[in-house]
Amino acid sequence: MDDVLKKALDFSNYRKTFAIQHKILKEKADSRLTYGFNGGIFKIDRTLITFVQMLEDKGRISGVVLLDVNDTPIMIADLLSFKEDIFDRYFNTTYEYYEEYEKMKKNRNVESLIK
Repeated sequence: MDDVLKKALDFSNYRKTFAIQHKILKEKADSRLTYGFNGGIFKIDRTLITFVQMLEDKGRISGVVLLDVNDTPIMIADLLSFKEDIFDRYFNTTYEYYEEYEKMKKNRNVESLIK
């Protein structure tokens, strides 16, 4: 019975450690997706990317005002340059997040998770 309890405790510790490491990884990615531009702070997410793409599709590519995370109006003089910056940051960050998460999934004990 002690062996079963030890395995259960080890697994519980592993799952808890995995959850903590995953949270740290997600917070790291979230911080990289915070983008300061022209005095404003934007949270790069799928909503912002979609909205910026829609503006471009509608031909609104210069002199566009966007609201940042604090609802402050920020002038975006060149929307195409802004879009390129947020696309690059989003895809680089999500790729790094994916790579790190895949490494975490391969670790099967607490010691290897916290290295």
